[in-house]
Amino acid sequence: MIQIQNTLISDDVRDNFFVCNLEACKGACCVEGDLGAPLEEDELQILQNEYEAIKPFLTEAGRQAIEQQGLYIKDWEGDFSTTTINDRECAYALYDERGILKCGIEDAWRAGATSFKKPISCHLYPIRITKYDGFEALNYDRWSICSPACSFGANLGVRVYQFLKEPLIRKYGEEWYGELVHEIEHGDAQVK
Repeated sequence: MIQIQNTLISDDVRDNFFVCNLEACKGACCVEGDLGAPLEEDELQILQNEYEAIKPFLTEAGRQAIEQQGLYIKDWEGDFSTTTINDRECAYALYDERGILKCGIEDAWRAGATSFKKPISCHLYPIRITKYDGFEALNYDRWSICSPACSFGANLGVRVYQFLKEPLIRKYGEEWYGELVHEIEHGDAQVK
């Protein structure tokens, strides 16, 4: 376990290899699972403020699901996640010409229609954050659909924390990421 400021980072984030391989998995993380993407409290307001700008980038089925269920849903534990279409794919996801699921929110961001790139939980995947009183735990979420990403990352020599540099900086800042890298490369938590 690595401690940086008020976060505890699993050794798996340091030790495991990972680079998304969308050609192999087809974006299955946008359709598999029990719920949509986890949302943070501040992202609820962002979706409310930015939905009209994002809406043109969504599928008709996605827009209908959002009209019927809302911009997000609250689960049985009181946590929020993105709306889904028929309890399957995220309402904000769409298939590209190659049959790969991609994010409509991110498409809107790329087009300059919104400043919101996508939910941080999506950007940080395969890291999942668990919030506790006074600190957050960052764990590597192993999922069989990501096996191609693990082998691709191993072939390229890219570990989870390296692959997720941009979203980790987005979430915790440059200083935090610099501390993490320093601890991994020079501290007691060195890569084996």
